[in-house]
Amino acid sequence: MGVVRALAIETATTACAIGLVDAERAEARLLAADRRHVEVLAVGIESLLADFALRPGDLGRIVVDRGPGLFTGLRVGLATAFALADATGAGLVGVTSLELLAHGARDAGVRGRFVAVVDGRRGEVFTQSFELDEVVTVLSAPAVERPRDVVIAWATNGVAVTFAGDGVARYDADFAAVPNGTVHRLTVPPVLCALALASREPGPVTPLYLREADAVANFTTRDGA
Repeated sequence: MGVVRALAIETATTACAIGLVDAERAEARLLAADRRHVEVLAVGIESLLADFALRPGDLGRIVVDRGPGLFTGLRVGLATAFALADATGAGLVGVTSLELLAHGARDAGVRGRFVAVVDGRRGEVFTQSFELDEVVTVLSAPAVERPRDVVIAWATNGVAVTFAGDGVARYDADFAAVPNGTVHRLTVPPVLCALALASREPGPVTPLYLREADAVANFTTRDGA
């Protein structure tokens, strides 16, 4: 059974997006595409709740992207999610930016081998491999890699593969050159996929930074309600 009244928060990339689902409808909104998370997130959530005629206390789940991604954006999204869960008693569910890309691609009809690629800046990308079929199957752990290393590895193994994510967009020419590869271009963050995963049991939500320089920041793990 799906979760009624769940709010999703997506701030892992330069884009800031939210989604809301209740018993009758689901809606996603792209609030900003240029790293203005602090400015738009709280106001956007307030507006979306109002359009659904809901108050924060009506929420049963808060679903938040816990990374990997841009450090500042993740902090904004996670802090907002933690605060809402504390204030409302809603269960807190964490999902990763990489699995959201995989579920978004699957919902768009992509099948077979899939690699989620999130821009990590510093000349690096965060990646994870999946198999997309009736279900999304994880094939590898999240990793930090150089874009050219990812491209060379897949270009030489001969396996048909689809790439997607803002990391692909940043290094578009490299990924588009993989002879056995296809680039799936996402126009908006797959925030509705986060809502589809809201039925997971709430529990501890830990930021997934992957890089030590980010992980040592003073940002505390919190428990879901």
